[in-house]
Amino acid sequence: MLVNLALATAMVTLTVAVHLAGLLGLLWLLRNRAHRVRAHDSHLGQVSLLVVVVLGLLACHSVEIWLYAATFWAIGAIPDFETALYFSTVTFTTIGYGDVVLDRQWRMFGAIEAANGLILFGWSTAFLFSVTSRLRMLEHDWLEGPGAK
Repeated sequence: MLVNLALATAMVTLTVAVHLAGLLGLLWLLRNRAHRVRAHDSHLGQVSLLVVVVLGLLACHSVEIWLYAATFWAIGAIPDFETALYFSTVTFTTIGYGDVVLDRQWRMFGAIEAANGLILFGWSTAFLFSVTSRLRMLEHDWLEGPGAK
């Protein structure tokens, strides 16, 4: 049980670090590109920025899921990588179909992956909401600016 919790703690720490790095990368990209979104092309620019953010968040979650899958496979909890990746995906997203089940020894580790995924998806949702809100404020500023009628 102690090994289980130590491994889970290490994985939570690693995935939170990956997620933080991904969000910081997206913020850097937004800061360097958002100023180029102009009023006359705001819809295309906003859509482009949102697509980049969503794909970036998906990439972060994919890396985190693959890290868990590699860990399940490396510790022998799941015999092949494809099944480990499938199990990790349905666990991380908290869907949990139940068609692949861990041995009693690793159940807590799987449960912690689900809790970790839930928290990281919440963090991503808050980030996406914040980006969307800021883009809406920009649009409002453009409409209410000096040239508005």
